[in-house]
Amino acid sequence: MRDNNLDWAHLSFGYIPTDYNVRCTFKDGKWGEIEVSQSETINMHIAATALHYGQEIFEGLKAFRGADGKVRIFRLEENAKRIVESAKGVMMEPVPVELFKKMVVEAVKLNSRFIPPYGSGASLYIRPIELGMSAQIGVNPSTEYVFMVLVTPVGPYFKEGFKPTNICIMREYDRVAPKGTGRWKVGGNYAASLDAGVKAHDLGYSAVLYLDPREKKYVDECGPANFFAIKDGKYITPASESILPSVTNNSIMQLARDMGIAVEERHIPLEELSQIQEAGACGTAAVASPVAEIHDLDNGTKYIVSKDGQPGEITTKLYNRLRAIQLGEEPDTHGWNTIVEGI
Repeated sequence: MRDNNLDWAHLSFGYIPTDYNVRCTFKDGKWGEIEVSQSETINMHIAATALHYGQEIFEGLKAFRGADGKVRIFRLEENAKRIVESAKGVMMEPVPVELFKKMVVEAVKLNSRFIPPYGSGASLYIRPIELGMSAQIGVNPSTEYVFMVLVTPVGPYFKEGFKPTNICIMREYDRVAPKGTGRWKVGGNYAASLDAGVKAHDLGYSAVLYLDPREKKYVDECGPANFFAIKDGKYITPASESILPSVTNNSIMQLARDMGIAVEERHIPLEELSQIQEAGACGTAAVASPVAEIHDLDNGTKYIVSKDGQPGEITTKLYNRLRAIQLGEEPDTHGWNTIVEGI
């Protein structure tokens, strides 16, 4: 058994070995039995489609130890549905929703001793991944797939935590192509963002705020997360067919409506950034990360979002409400949590 004598309150967002992962193979037209493994490696053919033609999709979700001691997985069903859409998008065999859910729950149960305690600020990150395994030299979809679920305890995605950071705009990079793979969670999207992300970090920024790839007129995604802003008391977030539908963003939008805040999913012209009062990046990893300033590196414009260097009032309320639901501190009125019994 691996050591879990961890400093829960000071975990980074990185990989820590746990005890088990779970796997299932699609072969001969059907999904097989769920297998439990202690291995951290997989045996893959050198001509597998995942390696040559990018048949690789994944998800990210979290489990939390709540105030009542219960373990909750946040919005399991939505992640199960989204990976189905990703599979269809790159011609992979969709993982049945019930199989996805069963394997995620099993992985959490098997590694329950790695679920960070309530109050630590950490969580158990869950990474389901599907790979094309058939040997193909011609450009064709695989006929065999492996679906795996691994878990690892993590701290905040941004080391600053829930504190405003500066982000930047760079027009020399496109995150994805119009009508490309941006709406699906494929590894290639993230590979395409690495160069820009490293350059931004080297310059002292937490993320790149991409503009739309077609016209460079509208706000797109913020690094690996969705972008949102508060303008005149309204929650606004970009609408685009090239943006990954964020489970976290959808959740925050619903909470905003619950609080009587108007929500607008629409194009956000770059110039409108001068009129916003709050902004943030949201996603499973980051939850909601407030933005202090947005620097346009190409023309020197600086959009000062947080004038006092603190998270905005509405962003803070939405963040706290979402976290309270995940941790069982407030009622889960929308039925978003899956409670894992017996751990």
